[in-house]
Amino acid sequence: MATNEKHILNRLYFVAGCMFIFAVAVAVQLLNIQFVEGDKYKQLSEERTLKNFTIPANRGNLYDTNGNLLATSIPKYDIRFDAVTVTDKNFEENIVPLSKELYKMFGKSAAYWALSLRTARVNKHRYFLIARNLGYSDYMKVKDFPLFNLGTYKGGMIVEQRTVREHPLGEIAARTVGYERKDKQGYYTRVGLEGAFGPFLEGTDGHRLKQKIAKGQWKPISDNNEVEPKDGYDVISTIDVNIQDIAHHALLAQLEKYEADHGTVVVMETKTGEIKAISNLGRTSKGKYYEKLNYAVGETHEPGSTFKLMALVVALEDKVIDTSTIVDTENGIMSVRGYKVRDSHRGGYGKISAAKAFEVSSNVGVVKLIYDNYKDKPQKFIDGLNRMNLNQKLGISIKGEGEPYIPKPGDKKWSGLSLPWMAYGYGSIQITPLQTLAFYNAIANNGVLLKPRFIKEVREWDKVIEKNELTVLNPAICSQETVNKVKAMMENVVVRGTAKSLYSSNFSMAGKTGTAQTEYWMKDWNSNKRYISSFVGYFPADNPKYTSIVIIHKPNNKVGYYGADVSGPVFKRIAQKIYTDTPIEDTIESLKVKNDASSKDFEKYFAAAQSTKKLMPNVVGMPAMDALSLLENLGLSVRINGEGKVKNQSIPAGQKIKNNQQVALSLS
Repeated sequence: MATNEKHILNRLYFVAGCMFIFAVAVAVQLLNIQFVEGDKYKQLSEERTLKNFTIPANRGNLYDTNGNLLATSIPKYDIRFDAVTVTDKNFEENIVPLSKELYKMFGKSAAYWALSLRTARVNKHRYFLIARNLGYSDYMKVKDFPLFNLGTYKGGMIVEQRTVREHPLGEIAARTVGYERKDKQGYYTRVGLEGAFGPFLEGTDGHRLKQKIAKGQWKPISDNNEVEPKDGYDVISTIDVNIQDIAHHALLAQLEKYEADHGTVVVMETKTGEIKAISNLGRTSKGKYYEKLNYAVGETHEPGSTFKLMALVVALEDKVIDTSTIVDTENGIMSVRGYKVRDSHRGGYGKISAAKAFEVSSNVGVVKLIYDNYKDKPQKFIDGLNRMNLNQKLGISIKGEGEPYIPKPGDKKWSGLSLPWMAYGYGSIQITPLQTLAFYNAIANNGVLLKPRFIKEVREWDKVIEKNELTVLNPAICSQETVNKVKAMMENVVVRGTAKSLYSSNFSMAGKTGTAQTEYWMKDWNSNKRYISSFVGYFPADNPKYTSIVIIHKPNNKVGYYGADVSGPVFKRIAQKIYTDTPIEDTIESLKVKNDASSKDFEKYFAAAQSTKKLMPNVVGMPAMDALSLLENLGLSVRINGEGKVKNQSIPAGQKIKNNQQVALSLS
C-alpha cells in the first residue's frame, strides 16, 4: 500500500515539475516577446493590418504636331467570377437572367453561359474568367448585371483593373510611336518615341497608407508620409498624321504590288529637319505587312546609286571635275582590276558630261570620274566624304540608330576595288535611310545639315517644360556653287533622266533613283537576284519644302525592281498629295506700275472714245496693254507686232471705224 502511494506521489511531483517548467518557459517567452522581439512582432502586426499602397501615375499623352493623339493611357478591366462565395439562393435566382445578359453582350448562347457558370460552381472555381479588356462603359454595364449587382461577396464578381497604352492610329507609325516595357528583373525595353521620352511621359508614382478592415477590405488612412502621384508630361511630336497617313498607304500599296520583303519611307521638313512622317513595313509569312522594325533608323546597307550624289559633291568641291567635264562611258562596260562595271543601258552612252552621267545614272561614267581622279590618293576622297559627316551618326532621339561605315585605306575591308566600288554606292559602305535623307536634305537646304527632329516640345498642360530646338550638325557640307550645280542635276534626273517617268507639269521635283544589288555575295544570287530600289529627293524643286526617301527591299523581279519604277511612284504620290492638300503660297509684288503720264493719256483717249465711238483714236506712245484695252472696247480686232509702246497704228487717228475692223499696232 505504501509503495503505491509513493508511486502516485512521484507522478504528481513529475507532473508538477513539468507544469512549472512550462510556466517558466511561457513566462520567458512572454518577456522575450515583450522586451526583446517586441518591435519585430509589432511590425508584423502592422504589416498585416496596415499596408502602403502604390498609386500609379498617369502616363502622359503623345501628340502629333497638330494636337492629334498618337498614344494615350486608358483603363481596361478583366471580369472574373467567384463561384464559391455566392449563396445557393442568390445563384439560383440570378443564373438565368445573368446568362441572358452575358449572351447579349459577349455572344455565345445563354445556355452556354448557364452551363459554364454551373460547372464553375460544381468545380468550386473561384477565378472563372468572364471577359477581358473591357472599356469603362462596358465594365459599368457588366457591374449592373443580375447577381453581379449584389457586390463583390454576395455577387461573386471580381474586377481586375489595369492601365494600357492605346494607339489611336493603330499600326500606322507603330515603330516610331514605340513603347516602353519593364520586365520582371526591372530592365526596360525602350522603342521609338515612347522609349526615347519615357522619363518625361511616365511621371512619378505616389503612395498611400491603408488599414485592413472587415471582409478583407482596405480603408485609406491619412498620415504625414502620404504622397500624391504626379502625372507624366505630354510630348508633342513633329509627326503630322495627315502626311503620315499618305506615306503609310502609298508605301503599303507599292509593297503589295511588288511583293517586296520590306520597305520604309520618311518625309522631312526641309528648313527645320522635322520628321513629318515615317513608315516601316515588313512582310509576314502570309504576305501581310505591318510595322515590324524601324528600318529607317536602324537598318544600314549599301545605298547604290543614291550615293553617286555624295561622290560627285566631293569631286566638285575638290575642283577635279565640273558638271561639264566629258567622260567616255564607251560601250557601257569598263574593267577595274579584272572586274566589270556595267551600265544598265546596253551599249553605254558614249561620251557624255558629268552632269549627264548623273542624270542617266551611268555607273561607268561616275566610276571613271572618281577613280581617274582619286586612284593615287584615295584618302583624299574619303576625307571629302567625312567632311560631310557621312561617317557619323546623326544622334537622333530614337534609340537604335545604325552605325554608318565609310571604309578607308588600311581597313580590313579595303582593297584595290574599294574606291571604284564606292563611287556608285558599294564597296562595303553602310548607311541608314535616315542618314541618306539628311544628306539630301542638306543639299535642298543650301548645304546646311540638320539633325532630324522627332519631338517639338514637352508640356505640362499649357506650360512648355522643354523645347527641342533646331540643331545644325554642319553649317555647310559644301559650297553654294556646288549646291547649285547638283540641284540642277537632280532636277534634270526627273525632267529627262532616269526618273523622267515621274515628271509632272503641275509641280516640280528633284532627286535621284537607286537600284542596288543586295546579297550578291550569296551563292544563289544569279538564280534569285535581289535588289534594293530607292528614290530620294525634295519638292518643289525651286523652293524645297519637303525632302523624302523611299526604299523598298527585294521586290519581285518579275514585276519590277528599278528605283524609278518601284520607289519613285511612292515619292511622287506623297509629293502630289501633299502638294495638292497643302499648296504653297508665294507673295509677289503688284504688277501694276503707276505712271501718271500714261494714266492721263489713257483717260483722255478713253473719254474721247466714249464720246465718239466711230472715230479711230491716236494710240501712238501708249503702252501696248493700254492701247489694246482701249481699242478692243471700241469693237476693233487688234493685232500686235513687237514689244513696248505703240510706234505706229495701221488706221490713222480720226478715221471712221467699224465693229470687228482689224487694226495693226507696231511696237517699239
